[in-house]
Amino acid sequence: ILFSVLLGSAVLVETVFSWGGAAQYAVNAIRQSDFPAVQGFVLVAGALSVAIFFVVDLLYRVIDPRVRL
Repeated sequence: ILFSVLLGSAVLVETVFSWGGAAQYAVNAIRQSDFPAVQGFVLVAGALSVAIFFVVDLLYRVIDPRVRL
């Protein structure tokens, strides 16, 4: 869940400090109504979130053997 907050914070930090990055790219795409770019950013962000949540679940299983997946 903290990864999602980190991603949202990246948008804020990159916008405030005018740093170039993926979040700045997404903000510019939203402002210019570039829907394929926005869809790509959301797809990548969602896929990364799901992958990180899955890895955390697997690590939780390794750390605590009582947990069943």
